[in-house]
Amino acid sequence: MRYDVNLSILFTELPLLQRAEAAREAGFGAVEFWWPFGTAVPADAEVDAFVRSIADAGVNLAGLNFFAGDLPTGDRGVVSWPGREREFADSVEVAVGIAEQLSCRTFNALYGNRIEGVDPAAQDELALSNLDFAATAAKRIGATLVIEPLSGAPRYPLRTAVDALGVIGKTGRDNLALLFDLYHLAVNGDDLDAVIAGHLEGIGHVQIADVPGRHEPGTGSLDIEGYLAKLATGGYDGYVGLEYRPSGPSVESFGWLEDR
Repeated sequence: MRYDVNLSILFTELPLLQRAEAAREAGFGAVEFWWPFGTAVPADAEVDAFVRSIADAGVNLAGLNFFAGDLPTGDRGVVSWPGREREFADSVEVAVGIAEQLSCRTFNALYGNRIEGVDPAAQDELALSNLDFAATAAKRIGATLVIEPLSGAPRYPLRTAVDALGVIGKTGRDNLALLFDLYHLAVNGDDLDAVIAGHLEGIGHVQIADVPGRHEPGTGSLDIEGYLAKLATGGYDGYVGLEYRPSGPSVESFGWLEDR
């Protein structure tokens, strides 16, 4: 398996622009990020500094989220949020520009919460339009969009792999895939073995954290090694993103990898 470190949840004890170098020093050759800016359209200097921090560290950018609203206050994406189409479209163009420079070919498009007073069907129709736009932009550089089920977000409608795959099927686009996050799906009670057995070809990216707690593998009860072995046997050869909250300093949370 090829591992990358999600630097929006690991190494957060360091400033954002120092994290890629810290990941390289910890032995990783690839990293991923949620949307790393405070707005949908950051200043050019801010984008340039972000790109430079990764390029100078000599690591690959394995994945990047599009703008997803204000995550700390509970937002979980703007793909299905009426009135924020321009922000989403602008962030897609920024993300594609970053990816062109850093050879990133995976984007995470968080679907968005249900909004009080808005018809869910209208949100879903908007989501398909936004995803079509993003898929077209990603196609220009040969990139894939991944759609992620989430836990811990009661207004977020995609909770299982089948939920996400249903959206993907409606788009009619061939560069959308499932983000198979073992933590979120396990917390939501999804059958991980059934997902691997029945939908392996539809998986575009994998992320891991243990259950409960969302800490590093070995801190909970999820058979992460077993699931990763099944993915590998089935032919998955993409990155596995480490998207966990370290139970101590980030650099001390990789002991489970020493014998791999």
